[in-house]
Amino acid sequence: MRKHIFLIVLAIFIVMFSLYVGAQKGDLAGADEKMEEVIKEISPDYKPFFNSIFEPPSGEVESFLFALQASTGAFIIGYFLGKGKNA
Repeated sequence: MRKHIFLIVLAIFIVMFSLYVGAQKGDLAGADEKMEEVIKEISPDYKPFFNSIFEPPSGEVESFLFALQASTGAFIIGYFLGKGKNA
């Protein structure tokens, strides 16, 4: 029982800490956008090798797809870890 309480308190601490750090930084832009800006500064005439196959219509759709991908991966990993522990 103590182990569960410790894990719950640890999870709450991690969430609160990440919210605090995120509020301090303020800029939550993706790494792709930041690197694109750096590349344009270094070499303005750079042309990418590939073009995107699918461009989401808005930032909300892009965030949704990213969250869906993360939750699907977490579910699959959790499923196999749980199945391995019960076997």
